[in-house]
Amino acid sequence: MARTYVLLAATWTRAAAQYPLSMAMLTLGSFILTGLDVAAIAVIFAHTTALGGFSLPEVMFLYGTSGMSFALADLLFGNIDRLTLHVKAGTFDAMLIRPASPFVQMAVHRFSFQRIGRTLQAAAVLAIALTQLSVPWQRAWMIPLMVVCGIVLFAAIWTLGGAAQFLLVDAPEVANAFTYGGGTLTQYPLSVYGGDLVRAVTFIVPLAFVNWQPGLFVLDHPDPFGLPYWLRFMSPVAALSLACAAGLAWRAGLRRYRSTGS
Repeated sequence: MARTYVLLAATWTRAAAQYPLSMAMLTLGSFILTGLDVAAIAVIFAHTTALGGFSLPEVMFLYGTSGMSFALADLLFGNIDRLTLHVKAGTFDAMLIRPASPFVQMAVHRFSFQRIGRTLQAAAVLAIALTQLSVPWQRAWMIPLMVVCGIVLFAAIWTLGGAAQFLLVDAPEVANAFTYGGGTLTQYPLSVYGGDLVRAVTFIVPLAFVNWQPGLFVLDHPDPFGLPYWLRFMSPVAALSLACAAGLAWRAGLRRYRSTGS
């Protein structure tokens, strides 16, 4: 599956590279547009010294880790939320008879390397934040793990949304509330939200494990909601559990798919 994905992604990238100026401009545009989110945070800190009990470098750290996870998940698996379009057009049927996983074909269809601009922007913000935080290595090891787990969590949510599209016409809008909405929500400290919402994204839709719980460990910050300390190390468990649930949902959707009838 991985080899097939890489080959198909390379094919789409070579096609886009036939127009190098367009590809470069789209990548730069993605970098600049996502920078507006950082500008909004800067405006907030122009009027305060802390947001939800977190300093500017700490908020930038949370923004950078969340942004990298979301951008890479969007780059690699974001196309899953276009399943409805393929089902309606009948093109998903063609994917089913090809000697490659339908999931891989959906994920890599029209692979857009230009989205890497958003990843680079988030990585730059994270790098700047880390230079100001001076995180010791005893806690820094968590950073790459939380980014990887965040990618898995967002990808699993996209997959669940894709699986729902086998049954529901408007499933993309529902899924976007958790993918794009979740990406925006995790850019800020969860302490700015209510306790009920935080418990919901911890124990129901585990977005808190993208960067909030492991971020508390990296920043050596007390949990404003008094949740157990061991939750800070549960991102891999949350990611694996949601990925398994997403895989089962996708397989169930495929088994029940009955074509367009055209």
